[in-house]
Amino acid sequence: MRSLSWYIHGSPKRFSKGGAKRVPSLLLLLLLLALPGCRTYYQQQQAFHNHFRSGNIEEAAKVLDGDRRADRRRTRLLHLMNQGVVHQMLGDYQKSNNFFEEAYFLGDEARTNYGDEALALLVNPRVTEYRGEPFELLMIHYYKAMNFIRMGDLDAALVECRRLNIALNALSDRYRSENRYRRDAFVHNLMGLIYDAAGDHNNAFIAYRNALEIYEDDYARLFGVAAPGQLKKDLLRAAYRTGFHDQVRLYEARFDMKHEPEEATGTGDLVFFWHNGLGPVKDEVSITFTIVRGAGGAVHFVNEEEGLSFPVPASKKASDDLGDLRVIRVALPKYVERKPVYASARLTSGQQQAQLYLGQDINAVAFQALEDRMFRETGTALLRLAIRQAAEQRIRKEDAAIGAIFGLVGAIAEQADTRNWQTLPHSIHYTRMNLPPGTTPLTLELILPNGNTARTLSLEAETDPGRTTFMNFHTVGHTR
Repeated sequence: MRSLSWYIHGSPKRFSKGGAKRVPSLLLLLLLLALPGCRTYYQQQQAFHNHFRSGNIEEAAKVLDGDRRADRRRTRLLHLMNQGVVHQMLGDYQKSNNFFEEAYFLGDEARTNYGDEALALLVNPRVTEYRGEPFELLMIHYYKAMNFIRMGDLDAALVECRRLNIALNALSDRYRSENRYRRDAFVHNLMGLIYDAAGDHNNAFIAYRNALEIYEDDYARLFGVAAPGQLKKDLLRAAYRTGFHDQVRLYEARFDMKHEPEEATGTGDLVFFWHNGLGPVKDEVSITFTIVRGAGGAVHFVNEEEGLSFPVPASKKASDDLGDLRVIRVALPKYVERKPVYASARLTSGQQQAQLYLGQDINAVAFQALEDRMFRETGTALLRLAIRQAAEQRIRKEDAAIGAIFGLVGAIAEQADTRNWQTLPHSIHYTRMNLPPGTTPLTLELILPNGNTARTLSLEAETDPGRTTFMNFHTVGHTR
């Protein structure tokens, strides 16, 4: 990215003859682009979210289906992902996957549009096409894999595993810092579960081992998420089935856990995923910066309260282009957590009870992902304001009234990008349970943060002997 001084100082020193006459057109464009976006993305989708969070999924789907302009908006990716979620919850797995496949290609083919980026520097980042957060794009594959499994197509689910592996490698190559979200333990865990279900125990062992490493090295430090107890059990079982008996002994000692080989009893496995609550929504926060001018035109944007300082080496002319400006307001995105009603859950079948283990804290991943790039977000926002202020000063020299209007419209246009995938769960918990073949009644016990049971839900699982069945269940309740 070019320096701030280039944008302030590098544009023409004067309007060309008749340039001032073109300013009203620029103002009108700016106004048209800015005013419709005054509400956050969540507020713009309020009707859909009211139905979704109330559990009225059919009505939520109708709202999405009735949005005739969705394909022409710059939030098309989010529309497709929301369609995928609601149709999975309605049990239409093929239709859900059609939407997710389209979302996958849209996210995979996204390229920087320099026209959009230039316009964003004049208006705000909402005018660009939404390309998705890295963790959001990974979750597309999770939902697709679940859909294929529910349709009985493990081969297609394994294709999603390979896509996941490619995406994870790209993410690791992109971010080298150990303090960033660059590896996803839950995704590796999911790959292990699917390989396991397909009878590929060697690849299952490798995926489980990779997941364990990332939980212990990254997730515990960045998100406070420890390696799930179920992962340890699955890793031991995969090592045993692969014949890696030295690895069995190694991990038994490491986990202080004894692996008990299963007896062939004609039973099947159930892998149960619980989607708890709803992930965070993006909102907007304003930060005020003081402009401190130094010798030779150097400029510092300073916020002492947050300990932020952005030095900008600029010429005196570039500094003068900022006019008498002393204080500026910058609009930045922030995540707002929607705390789930329930803290944990247990799954019961007859006398058998299984704890659900936390596998993915999407809320924590989202916050970390935004924090990782906040310095860049702030710098871009300051650049945007500096460009507008420099333009305003030059317009004022041609026409003071139009310059004042430009400044007003620019202040209205200063908004953060509040778009994100808001139908993702707050967190995903899971467990494995061995069940007899056929239909088995289950009880899902939902537990409050104080340890009391809040609700008990009755479910059913269909299992086949010697096979693994996958189920997922979403409770959307949250306290916000």
